[in-house]
Amino acid sequence: MKKLLIRYVLGLLLLLGMLGHSAQVYRIGLIDRLDAIFYDAKLWLTMPHTIDDRVVIVDIDEKSLAEQGRWPWGRDRLALLMDKLFDRYAARLVGFDVVFAEADVSSGIKSLEYLAGGVLRGNAAFQSSLREMRPRLDYDARFAAALKKRPVILGYYLSNVAGAQASGALPAPVLPAGSLADHRTLITRWQSHGGNLALFQAAAAGGGHFNPMVDFDGISRRVPLLAEYQGAYYESLALAMARAVLGFPPVMPGYADSADDQSPLEWIELATERGSLQIPVDENVASLIPYRGVQGSFPYFSATDVLNERIDLDKLKGRIVLVGTTAPGLMDLRATPVATAYPGVEVHANLIMGMLDGAIKHKPEYLIAADALQVLLAGGMLVFLLPLLSPLKASLLGLFMLLGLGSVNLFLWHGSNMVMPFANAALLVTLLYALNMSWGYFVESRTKRQFTELFGQYVPPELVDEMAKNPEGYTMSGRKAELTVLFSDIRGFTTISEGLQPDQLATLMNEYLGAMTEVVREHRGTLDKYIGDAIMAFWGAPVADPEHAQHAVIAALEMQKALKELNRLLVTKGWPELKIGVGVNTGFMTVGDMGSPVRKAYTVMGDAVNLGSRLEGITKQYGVGIIVGEATREKLGLGFVLRELDRVRVKGKLEPVGIFEPLGVVGQVEKEVLDQIKLWELALQSYRAQNWDRAEMLLLNLTQNAPHYLYDLYVKRISHYRQEPPGTDWDGVTTFETK
Repeated sequence: MKKLLIRYVLGLLLLLGMLGHSAQVYRIGLIDRLDAIFYDAKLWLTMPHTIDDRVVIVDIDEKSLAEQGRWPWGRDRLALLMDKLFDRYAARLVGFDVVFAEADVSSGIKSLEYLAGGVLRGNAAFQSSLREMRPRLDYDARFAAALKKRPVILGYYLSNVAGAQASGALPAPVLPAGSLADHRTLITRWQSHGGNLALFQAAAAGGGHFNPMVDFDGISRRVPLLAEYQGAYYESLALAMARAVLGFPPVMPGYADSADDQSPLEWIELATERGSLQIPVDENVASLIPYRGVQGSFPYFSATDVLNERIDLDKLKGRIVLVGTTAPGLMDLRATPVATAYPGVEVHANLIMGMLDGAIKHKPEYLIAADALQVLLAGGMLVFLLPLLSPLKASLLGLFMLLGLGSVNLFLWHGSNMVMPFANAALLVTLLYALNMSWGYFVESRTKRQFTELFGQYVPPELVDEMAKNPEGYTMSGRKAELTVLFSDIRGFTTISEGLQPDQLATLMNEYLGAMTEVVREHRGTLDKYIGDAIMAFWGAPVADPEHAQHAVIAALEMQKALKELNRLLVTKGWPELKIGVGVNTGFMTVGDMGSPVRKAYTVMGDAVNLGSRLEGITKQYGVGIIVGEATREKLGLGFVLRELDRVRVKGKLEPVGIFEPLGVVGQVEKEVLDQIKLWELALQSYRAQNWDRAEMLLLNLTQNAPHYLYDLYVKRISHYRQEPPGTDWDGVTTFETK
């Protein structure tokens, strides 16, 4: 019970530790890492791995750089790209995962204007030509014109680099300063920005930042849909493009309880003509990226092929177009759950379609309570059940619990798009299982080894296993208990040993003692010792056995049967057959580890033990193989057939005891034997009544039908008592003066 209590306490400590993480009292880094691994595994296993051509990526790739020249390209070429996308290919929307922060002077217009204001100021022809060429050479103006009145979303970045100077223009914020201040959020805050030239941003339909949110392990799993800058709130590139597709509905924050100022922001709501679209966000106002698969989940087209009209019209018509780069030298690659180097432009594509399809996974705040609940239920059940189960059942329960938690987790993932934490509960189940299995291996197996060392040489292995389940209930210390003891001895052993060679005698004894010991152990007996050719065993300790008398008598009967089988083997070797006498007695005796500091043994002592030894010694006096004492007969009940042999007073004892020969179990003894017992009982009654004639007649009848040394013994006694009558006070007891 004490060890069970220790296991409960250790399990509860583990449970409380995991509950603290679930309740966010503290964070355990290992669990966060495992949750990230489980999230990535679920994402990988459930991604559709198909291509979605509703969004296409116009890629500034190596091919484009080789044909069109190094980046950045002239804005005239980008203006041409806009014209191609909208006029020829009829794109629905274009977004730039690129920042246009500096003016383009690659046309040489600055140099021409310098000359026009200097040495060629008075040259009318030059001035006229410059006025005519200026619209064509002002690449920025041309690009701005290509953006104007077209659904184009420009990208920009926000920064927290110390000392960074803000540059470029920003689009209007989607929420004014202070909109989220009264509610509990951990929105990302930025100190600087790098925007597009003002004329570009003014010409574009909108803009959005493309700042990723990198998790603790360096992986991009989320994008902040809103970011705070100078108190106002700006949208991401993906959100800006999704809103553009929907007609630029206003952004409205969504709260679980709008009346509670401390209620966390749980979604961003876009009210459209077709209904309200809710986009789940976490405490950072970030959304999980619903990756469709590895790179290439959206069609890629080289920018140079668009410029050169090498693409079929139906490939781009009506599509949402993202202009970005996968060229390694331009450094727009990110570590993601699906690849260690994944194009940032495709991240936006995944998020855009995830928002429009309503496929964003979410992790509302109440899942914290749900995680704590699953930890409490699963952990509490295992804490109290595992210590009570066998290793196999404990393994099955642990596996069932993991499968159950995993099934619920995947059901919520698929059915409700919820990201339920899994690592905490799974780790708790694993640790509780490991704790109990380790305890079983290191503690209980050690206890079992100790028990085996203490009792294994005496007690059958199955009893050692039974004892090891409750080691506190067993001790080697001496105690008083009612037990049954058995002694067996080979008759005429001295003569037999003299007729065999030493090696033959050793083989014979090994065969005999092995066979007899196997019988004792098979019937739950405790082997006490070998005394030369004698065997001493007892029943009822160290494992309590209410039927110790029955088991001891059955063992005695089986020893006689086993001896017959052994004798067949001995005869084939030319060795003499063996005969044994067995004495069995029941009574109170002292049992425990007894001996000297040099050597001890787990044994029994007492008058009942001595009587058992005496009963074995007088078996030859009655010509029987087994004698049991009167106390043993009383314990046996009605399940055995016994023949009363006599009442005796053995050496060292004044009180006479009845002695009996067990012949078998009721129902297994032949009718002829039962008839002989009835006749014998009549003869014994006549003998004790000193009716010598009737007793002798009955004995002679028995001898004629089934000769037995016992009958001859009593005939001789009758003859003796006729000559020397015992007297009227005779009690019918036979006294033995020797052992």
